Amino acid sequence: MSRKFPRSLDFLPHKEYIGKHVAARREPMDKVKGQNYMHGAAILTIGVIIMKLLGFIYKIPLGNILGDEGYSMFLSAYNIYNVFFALATAGLPVALSRLVAEADANGRARQEEKTFRVARRTFFVIGLVFALILFLLPDWLAATYLENPDAAPGIRAMAPAILLVCLVSAYRGYCQGNGNMIPTTVDEVLEVLFKVISGLILASVAMKQGLGRPTASAGAILGVSIGSVVSLLYMVFYKRRNYDRLSAPYSSGIHDPDDTPDDDDLVDSTGTIIKNILSIGVPIAFGACIMAILNSIDSKLCMNRLQSAAGFSYYEAKVLYGVYGKAQTLFNLPAAFITPLTVAIVPAISGTIARRAHTDAAKIGEDSMRISAVIGMPMGVGLTVLADPIMNVLYPNSNEAGPGLLAVMGIASFFVCVVLMENAILQASGKEKFTMITMIVGGLVKILVNWFLVAQRQINIYGAPIGTLVSYITMTVLNFVFMCAVLDERPHLLRIFARPLISSLAMGASAWAVYGLVSRFIGSGWKQTAASMLLAVIVAVVVYVVSVVVLRAVTSEDMKLIPGGEKIAKLLHIR
Repeated sequence: MSRKFPRSLDFLPHKEYIGKHVAARREPMDKVKGQNYMHGAAILTIGVIIMKLLGFIYKIPLGNILGDEGYSMFLSAYNIYNVFFALATAGLPVALSRLVAEADANGRARQEEKTFRVARRTFFVIGLVFALILFLLPDWLAATYLENPDAAPGIRAMAPAILLVCLVSAYRGYCQGNGNMIPTTVDEVLEVLFKVISGLILASVAMKQGLGRPTASAGAILGVSIGSVVSLLYMVFYKRRNYDRLSAPYSSGIHDPDDTPDDDDLVDSTGTIIKNILSIGVPIAFGACIMAILNSIDSKLCMNRLQSAAGFSYYEAKVLYGVYGKAQTLFNLPAAFITPLTVAIVPAISGTIARRAHTDAAKIGEDSMRISAVIGMPMGVGLTVLADPIMNVLYPNSNEAGPGLLAVMGIASFFVCVVLMENAILQASGKEKFTMITMIVGGLVKILVNWFLVAQRQINIYGAPIGTLVSYITMTVLNFVFMCAVLDERPHLLRIFARPLISSLAMGASAWAVYGLVSRFIGSGWKQTAASMLLAVIVAVVVYVVSVVVLRAVTSEDMKLIPGGEKIAKLLHIR
């Protein structure tokens, strides 16, 4: 039974002190609430742009340092890590973000604080268990699960990272639930920066010392753990400086005299909080885990079928899978720009639904899908039409299969963006179990297609991106069916996709034409190819921007969400 506190704190000698803390806490919270969900997404997107630039500094030179064979070891180890990463962090931060947003919408400050503390302890236990598995069983995982024994050192090097990112996820989930995306952005940039610096140094030193590609790939992966240490230190410091002192009255049982006691005193038990976190987080984590498992199965399946059915040697299979992994680095680029939006809309939609503003929630969802199409569709088309020069410029010494792999994966990358957004909307609406079903079906489709196509010698590794494309198309359709069945208002497909599609096709045609014409005149050497590609990209961007403005694919309200966007909107006459 909750305790009742008087409406006034006059009886307390430290009333003035308490009032200052309460007011101090409410002021920054009000500012955070004023930062709408799309503004938060814009902040995260800026961080993503920086991270992707750093990622290119990491993975592209790393691929050249390790070669196709060494990169297959790196990728295999990374894929097995991603399975545990998804299990540990995919659903739980979303659950925490949603629960904090709901508590915040209902004015339950003490509930926010307790939810975070319980979540942090829960995340630590989960991270510790998974870290021990990675550290103690790398040889078994590499040999039995991945059929790539050389990946074992890299798997072990990942162990500290999984524990650290679990703890970091608790802090990020808390800040995101309060609508504050800035610490997550800064934290992710710091993590990637230190991963890049330490990973490249360790991999390069290992290769120069003649320690072998397995050790070099493990050195690169150890950089992830180093980046995670820096990430955790920053988040702990940020919360202590910006939140802990503000929440002190709530943590100690002291209440704001302006709050309704019945609302603020109702704090769930530890068991109830854990139950709520797991009931929301486990289906989401399981769904994300399916995709992570899918990637690791992709590794095992491709290596196995290339050798046992298609007739390639172990070395040839590693080379083919290695160049496929390089194409995957670029394939993941569009999704990386959509992820910030999905992170931002979960607490936004959850908080809106908690206030019973279902129409507003539907608008947030549809606007988010439209903006994801505006961002993801041209990037996917660009990867497809410029696949050949992109792979030849970034990975000049790679297997000739690279451009064909990227062309298929470019198309698939757009459907990945759509699936990510659909998942976020369903999860924020309390329908996370549907996303789990979608992922399971998509994963099974991927496995079946890979099993049959990769085994065909004339298709071989090309079967993997085809399987990815078919899988994500299946998930896109299935998610949309679920959204129509459970949401109050179904998304309008033409309103969402028609204008971005027309603009993207115009952009793709211009990029293809410009690259083809310029390359014919100046030649096909590395410098000439890079110059032709750069000019094609510049023309494509201009064509796309003009097309988007003419077709009104974005609005002036959308433009206000980016720095200087209002001035750009006036300049381009966007209404």
